[in-house]
Parts: sequence; C-alpha cells; structure tokens
Amino acid sequence: MFKLYYAPGTCALASHIALEEARADYKAERLNFKANQQNSPDYLAINPKGRVPALVTDQGVITETPAILAFIAQSFPKAKLAPSDPFAFAKAQSFNNYLCATVHVAHAHKLRGYRWASEESSFADMKRKLPETMSACFALIEDGMMKGPWVMGEQYTICDPYLFTIGLWLEGDGVDMKGLPKVMAHRKRMSERPAVLKVLAEEQA
Repeated sequence: MFKLYYAPGTCALASHIALEEARADYKAERLNFKANQQNSPDYLAINPKGRVPALVTDQGVITETPAILAFIAQSFPKAKLAPSDPFAFAKAQSFNNYLCATVHVAHAHKLRGYRWASEESSFADMKRKLPETMSACFALIEDGMMKGPWVMGEQYTICDPYLFTIGLWLEGDGVDMKGLPKVMAHRKRMSERPAVLKVLAEEQA
C-alpha cells in the first residue's frame, strides 16, 4: 500500500487524484500546515524538504509532483494515465515540469517571497506582479500548450489533474478567467469525474 502525505489546497491534490484514477491501494495522510506539522521531526524524517506531496512506497519515498505522477502512471499502465509513445510521454513530462518549475514558482511569490528576498518592499512588489505573471503563464497554456479536450488531446493523462490543481489557484491570484475558456472548460470536465469528486470531498472535509 502507498501512503500519500498531503495538505488541502496544495499541489498534492494532483497526486491524490491520480492515485484515485489509477485505483491504487493507498492511504492519504493529511498534514496540518497551520500547526506546522510539515516541519515536525516525524515528517522531516520522511521528507526533509518539509513540503507535500510525499509518496511512501515499498521502495522508498518519492517527492515532487511530476515524479510522483509519472511513477503512478507507470505503476498502473492499465489506467492509461500516460502516453505509451516515448515522445508523447516526454511532451507530457514537459507540460508537467512547466507547471512545477515555472507556474507554481510564480504562484509562490504571493505568500512565500521570503524564499527569494528579505525586504518587505520586495514581498509587496512580488504580490503586485503576481496577476501579470500567472496570467502570462496560463495564456501560454491556453493558446499554445493545451490541445483539448484534455491537455494532451483525446487521452486523459497525468497532466490533467495537475493542470486542474494549479488552475484552482487562479482566481485567488487575480487572474481574469474570461480569457481562459479552454482552461475553464477543462476545469468543468475535471470537476465531473468521479475520482475528482471523491478526492475533493475527502480533502475538503
């Protein structure tokens, strides 16, 4: 059995959905970020980064969303959560790594400016810039990266729960959703999937 460590409202939602889509045998373990549980000695022994998600497997611990998603897809090939063609799989990985390395980092400038600066004025400047940077990231996704109806086209893949997860942050980041009809349509399709409904109910309980 796998164990997924997560916190509500974080990028761990993508891995949680993927595990459910794959019908994996897993347990979801919630961390209380308000109580700083992610920095407790017990959790740091599992993930020294003090972040989520972390997936505990029989072989060890995997961290970072793109790695966890790829592991789930390859561990449960019958679920068809990743393209079988190597080039197509690389394209899916490219999309997920963009979400991880660029989009998520841009979002983090809203509340975690201390990672990049130490002056309060710098934090305020990062927050002001956030709607612009996140809008630019999602304009690229909307106009050039997302094929539709799913990210990779006709096949639902590990890209879809990840896009859905980060897309849920957009309104709070000040992004005008009127310019993202494909992203919004994707959100609606995702919201209707049984696995997504089940996971959201659990995380929001």
